[in-house]
Amino acid sequence: MATTTIEKQLKDLTLQMVLLRSAVISVVGEMDPEGEYRPEFVKRMMGLARKKSKGVRFTGTADFLKRIR
Repeated sequence: MATTTIEKQLKDLTLQMVLLRSAVISVVGEMDPEGEYRPEFVKRMMGLARKKSKGVRFTGTADFLKRIR
């Protein structure tokens, strides 16, 4: 085999390995060790978070610092 043919095949194999690694990581990476949260729990928590933060507006840096302390 010619050197250029071997280099081309090596380049193709490298690309295939990158794509395969990406696919495996995306499938394995989506698994949450704690499991999935129930949709009603997520909806309730998001609603509570919205209620708590509603109406908070910072008027400047001093106001921001006052609120976080």
